[in-house]
Amino acid sequence: MAYQPLPTPKSLRAAADATAARGEPLVVMVTLRGCVYCELVRNSYLHPLMREGRLIAVQIDFQDKTTPIQDFAGRTTTPATLVDEWKVRLTPTVFFFGPDGRELAERLEGVTSTDFYGSYLDDRLDTARSKLKK
Repeated sequence: MAYQPLPTPKSLRAAADATAARGEPLVVMVTLRGCVYCELVRNSYLHPLMREGRLIAVQIDFQDKTTPIQDFAGRTTTPATLVDEWKVRLTPTVFFFGPDGRELAERLEGVTSTDFYGSYLDDRLDTARSKLKK
């Protein structure tokens, strides 16, 4: 399957504000070009849920040290710096953020089981959505 990236935001704060206004968490996938598990998560789970209108997801590149991105506090940084600050050690790592940059559900790190990944993702989305409503 051809590489189909998720959008890359210029501002995480703006993206999270927009998703929270819809009652949704911002789903951020940390990805690495050539990562087969990243492709699996993006193409088999995130893209289909986005097409169904069930989530809003963006991606940031694990190794990108040059593209400016605004973090949740409004500071300009790079994706690689964010990845380091978030202590991401493997790809894909999927986050569920509220508008303030707080993680609303446990992050999904790697792919331990393709049989259950969809269920893990749904559970995290449910948890994140319920915390947004509080």
